[in-house]
Amino acid sequence: MAKFAHDKIVPFQNSGLNKKQQVAQMFDSIAYRYDFLNRFLSVGIDVQWRKKAIRQLASVHPQNVLDVATGTGDVAIMTYRMLRPAAITGIDISAGMLEHGRKKIEKLGLQNQVTLVLGDSETIQFPDNTFDAITVAFGVRNFENLEKGLREMYRVLKPGGKLVVLEFSRPRKAGFKGIYKLYMNIVAPGVGKFFSKNREAYQYLNDSVQAFPERDQFVKIMETVGYSNTYFKPLTMGICCYYCGSK
Repeated sequence: MAKFAHDKIVPFQNSGLNKKQQVAQMFDSIAYRYDFLNRFLSVGIDVQWRKKAIRQLASVHPQNVLDVATGTGDVAIMTYRMLRPAAITGIDISAGMLEHGRKKIEKLGLQNQVTLVLGDSETIQFPDNTFDAITVAFGVRNFENLEKGLREMYRVLKPGGKLVVLEFSRPRKAGFKGIYKLYMNIVAPGVGKFFSKNREAYQYLNDSVQAFPERDQFVKIMETVGYSNTYFKPLTMGICCYYCGSK
């Protein structure tokens, strides 16, 4: 199974833990500030990115949806509001993030529609051909083995089902590219340290984005795993892209 440069990018350089364990530990430590920092660092644009990605699933009218790397459940909640499937399951390796997500879901009265469970994206505990649609927002960079994670999602997707991935990418326009680099290298880690006392988490964000196989390269990996009708679209001058593929 192929390995990619970002598979080896870890949050804590001197840790003896593997990437998966480090990522879980990192998200546990920033869970209480995660939603706030997402809105703050993106000036709220991340909400529109998520909505645009979810709209790509409207044509398949999904009734059973899996949200991988669900975090605090933002995409799971938004998917329910926009598409009204019968059931949404969110999985994540961070117990801390899930705890915050469950509180949000309970507050909204969506416990019967949205279920969050501890789960590994590379070993999904569901049978083959279970879900009509799968979403992953800003999670595939954190996979310890990208191809394995994509294969697992393909396995649990029903024939005719659709995957949509939302992930950060690197802007291409010369002028904006410089501003983006400054922001990701200095501003985001600084803000992360100030609000969550964890600079490493936001330095890792930049490092993993820089190493991630994006755009055409990511689409090719999806196709290698078996996805068809693949496509992607850059958003907000290429800060992120959504990627889609069907089974």
